[in-house]
Amino acid sequence: MNITMIREIFSAYGKVDRVYLQLAENDAQSIKKKRKKAIKHFTEGWVEFESKKVAKFVAATLNNTQISMRKKSRFYDVMWNIKYLPRFKWIHLSERLAYERAVHKQRLLTEIAQVKREVNFFSYNVDRSKKLLKKHKQGQETTFELPEVKQRDTDSEIRSRKAEKVQAEDRTEFLKSIFG
Repeated sequence: MNITMIREIFSAYGKVDRVYLQLAENDAQSIKKKRKKAIKHFTEGWVEFESKKVAKFVAATLNNTQISMRKKSRFYDVMWNIKYLPRFKWIHLSERLAYERAVHKQRLLTEIAQVKREVNFFSYNVDRSKKLLKKHKQGQETTFELPEVKQRDTDSEIRSRKAEKVQAEDRTEFLKSIFG
């Protein structure tokens, strides 16, 4: 399905204003990467009719019906899942899409900043090791100590620490407060 097919199908019931189809998440990324004409898969869509009566009628009649009655059609086994959204304005959809774009952009900026910090840290350490190597070759004494890197605790360490904490606590006070 694409926008023209949706517009053609729904225009049989009444005048269609706007149509928006949302690409599947993996398809949106793959189409951007490939930059060629690919088959697009949509997860959901919105159709705006000029008349509320027509929209309610279409939602009531087409919901849970087959998209196509022809057996050779690729939409033969697919059913409509249509819902009329009362008090829904097109601006709600625009706001949601803008919010999703902003969240995606912020996530990308955060990842880029993290990579930059890692690159700067690595390049600083490379330069520092070159300087220390020069001093070592010249016979000078260095006061360099390897920094201690704190890694995240593993699941087993976290579980053992929680188990020790639970065993150390006196549960009698807790039970007295509940049943007391």
